[in-house]
Amino acid sequence: MATADGQPQAPESGEGTGPDRGARSVEARPTGARSPGAPSRAPRFNALDPDVIADPYPAYAELRAAGRVCRVHPASWGVTRHADVAALLRDRRLGNEFPADDPQFRMAENLARDVFRRIIPTRDAADHGRLHHLVIKAFSPGVARRMRARIVEMVDELIAPSLDTGRLDAVADLAFPLAATVVLELIGIPREARAEIWPRSTALAKAFTPFLPEGDRKEADEALEWLRAYVHELAGRRRPDPDGDLLGRLLAAGADDPGSYSRDEIVDNVLFLCFTGYETTMNMVCTGCSALAANPGEWLRLRETPRLATTAAEEFVRYDAPIQYTARLALEPIRIGDRLIRKGRSVFLLLGCANHDEEVFERPDRLDIGRSPNPHVGFGGGVRGCLGSALARVEGGVVFERLAAHVATMEAARPPVRVPSTLFRSYSSIPLAVTPA
Repeated sequence: MATADGQPQAPESGEGTGPDRGARSVEARPTGARSPGAPSRAPRFNALDPDVIADPYPAYAELRAAGRVCRVHPASWGVTRHADVAALLRDRRLGNEFPADDPQFRMAENLARDVFRRIIPTRDAADHGRLHHLVIKAFSPGVARRMRARIVEMVDELIAPSLDTGRLDAVADLAFPLAATVVLELIGIPREARAEIWPRSTALAKAFTPFLPEGDRKEADEALEWLRAYVHELAGRRRPDPDGDLLGRLLAAGADDPGSYSRDEIVDNVLFLCFTGYETTMNMVCTGCSALAANPGEWLRLRETPRLATTAAEEFVRYDAPIQYTARLALEPIRIGDRLIRKGRSVFLLLGCANHDEEVFERPDRLDIGRSPNPHVGFGGGVRGCLGSALARVEGGVVFERLAAHVATMEAARPPVRVPSTLFRSYSSIPLAVTPA
């Protein structure tokens, strides 16, 4: 059987066979007789398998061994290998403008669906470009470098109480308040409002998560409604300022050219940054603290060589990618090996899987804080790469440098607690026992 352009047709990605709880995380089904040279049926990856949510890396190893692509959900493919993922992150044949009724994205409904169409990652190329230009300036490498002194100050303040008590929860005491405060300061959210915004921004992440469980929709919708109303009210009383914080600059751009930005566009992209701007950094810091506590040899290595803090932060992103995949839409047919992904199919670029590719990373399941080179794809890539990657790198380097300077020993006080998610590698608690240096 061939496609309209005469190419052999690749097996489709399991239409009608969506992921089921309790099913095997990687499932290869017998295909029966097939023509000589035809590709076998690709394995199916069940992202909702509780074992995968807890630890996806054994399943990823099976997927890579089985081939370069897998089936994820009806009419969708997953891409497993580093070379393919790295190339496709920059491939203009993939876009983010998913149809409103796309079955892959069981996100929070009603308001969330409208907001989803207005945020930067889902806009068409022209809209994405004009919005991206202003937002990326707030998270540029230059801004990140200029904030370093402020970040050092915050990290030292956050660590200080643990040196007296001997207890540090890497999530509640360090990663979350640091990452969230930095982003909210850049946006221009007043300090007095942050206590109310923080819990809602955590819930907001669910509103934009594919395959959202039914039970999480209400919390996500309520958080989104509250945050949107708050940012609308804040924007209404803020003065446009082309040299100010992000909200001030967006308002100034809208005032200069009223036809270019609607108030809804400004508000929705600001509230989207209320969680996406810190999620990657927070998860990277959490992963690093948990990994160092579980690998005392690497902690000692960091203590003895603090300059490894920067490469350590990169390794934590590779070792347990804060965001496990990114979704794209095939705008035209794309061939990967002996498979053809047809136009209109969803493509999941499995970042966490690619970061453990044995063809690129020696002993990928081993933590190596000095790993070099380290061409991980944990921050994505291309024009739709992680907006906060420069900021995350600076924050990560500072956190692990200051921990190495202030803390002599760091061990798990109790097992860390994960936040179950198909998309994020998040923690709700990482209790650590620490002693001062």
